[in-house]
Amino acid sequence: MITREQVEGVLDKIRVGLKTEGGDIELIEVKDDIVYVRLMGACGTCPMSTLTMKNWVESTIKKEIPEVKAVQAI
Repeated sequence: MITREQVEGVLDKIRVGLKTEGGDIELIEVKDDIVYVRLMGACGTCPMSTLTMKNWVESTIKKEIPEVKAVQAI
């Protein structure tokens, strides 16, 4: 079972990069092996946020926690 603590640990690594761009990420919930997050700050309105989610956030979380099926932005 995927825990919030596991996901937060990976998000802490991702946050370092997002904060350099004036953004952040919030974990909303983990349900049915899907991680729900919200991009905040500059990342919430950035036109590249979709690419950031798929190419960086989702790939990093899936690499570190293989049980994750998907990462969804809310």
